[in-house]
Amino acid sequence: MNGLYGPQTQLALDYFTIGGGPMPVAFLWALARIKETAALVNGELGLLPEELAMAVANAAREVAAGQHHEQFPVDRYQTGSGTSSNMNMNEVLASLATRQLGYTVHPNDHVNLCQSSNDTIPSAIRLAACRQIRDVCLVGLATLEETIRTQGNAHPKILKTGRTHLMDAVPIFLTMEFMTWAEQIAWSRERLEKLLPHLGRLPLGGTAVGNGINAHPWFADEVVARLSREEQLPLSRAHPASAAMAGQEALLEASGQVRTAAVAVAKIAEDLRWMNSGPLMGLGEIRLTNPLAGSSIMPGKVNPSIPEAVLQACIQVMACDTAVAMGARGGNFQLNTMLPLLACNLLEAIRLTGHAARLLGEKAVATLQVDQRRMAAALHSNPILATALVPEIGYDKAAQIARKAAAEGCTVLEAARLLTDIPEEQLEVLLDVTRLATGENL
Repeated sequence: MNGLYGPQTQLALDYFTIGGGPMPVAFLWALARIKETAALVNGELGLLPEELAMAVANAAREVAAGQHHEQFPVDRYQTGSGTSSNMNMNEVLASLATRQLGYTVHPNDHVNLCQSSNDTIPSAIRLAACRQIRDVCLVGLATLEETIRTQGNAHPKILKTGRTHLMDAVPIFLTMEFMTWAEQIAWSRERLEKLLPHLGRLPLGGTAVGNGINAHPWFADEVVARLSREEQLPLSRAHPASAAMAGQEALLEASGQVRTAAVAVAKIAEDLRWMNSGPLMGLGEIRLTNPLAGSSIMPGKVNPSIPEAVLQACIQVMACDTAVAMGARGGNFQLNTMLPLLACNLLEAIRLTGHAARLLGEKAVATLQVDQRRMAAALHSNPILATALVPEIGYDKAAQIARKAAAEGCTVLEAARLLTDIPEEQLEVLLDVTRLATGENL
């Protein structure tokens, strides 16, 4: 047995040897914050001597601040309730408090007072997830949205070819493409913000099975209220606690919305890769800056490395969501027994989505360059402009014009002159690309 932890932690190290790595730092922070607040409340309720409560709280503050993390080596693939991680925290805090006081602080009787792994661990997951969504995911998404809007506003009058099915479609403004992305991200942020009150329902005070055995009746309300106030998060006490212990649908909801945000980020990253493709045989509408060598054999090759890194992260988020879904259904009767799996995958998904969004915004969107001449050349030779003639000559005749323009490499205007009797002045109005991009009808 080594360091600050005790026999229960050592047994966990001996038994749980799969090697998945320790629990996430965000989870340890949340568990320490709960232990700190619980100690202070237990002191105020007269359940612990004041100096003992303060010693445990001080020890928990140190852990929450990032100290002693090497003392939490228990593997994430452990008992499904997370009891080993709870006991690891209890033992470390008891050792630190014992050093401060000079007499023994008990990990169960003192640090774990009014608590059980079954209510504390799911509460810690929810607290960690709420904080990480707010401080990492929402911040990263906001950065991406802001950079997209800035680029859109910087190119308000540039026209380009729209695309559906990766095929040329009717004209659009480039700023419309940017603003569409921005709204996708804004909606993702809105969904995440709305779920925080659901996610923030903590089952503290439920203890072993949700009926509150061995917990003071005022304990949970006081702890949750203090955590909510100090962390400025929409936390509340779950009623009944048993519903947030046996069922982990709130974690699944959060994971699903994080995945949804990651899908939006991935869509933008994929669009950027296509728009950057070339430089000669691709679309070449934009240029993504990249100081990295694109190839070890082809000099001067520049790859869309940032979108590719982001896409990989987003795929991992989707994999995490699958694990959360499987874990959320892993409840039997009064307890879900996949809590460490849920914690690790949900927190990883939140972290990756926030960082990927920020990276895409700062290193790809904010620095991209627009090739307006390339867009204009492609736009005016686009046979799909014949769509504008449908109200005048019908679908079939317009399709004939589009096919002729594509086959002969001429413009739609030139083909329409040959195949219709529409006056030249009217043709020019009908085929005006600015009018088409605005959706203006004659």
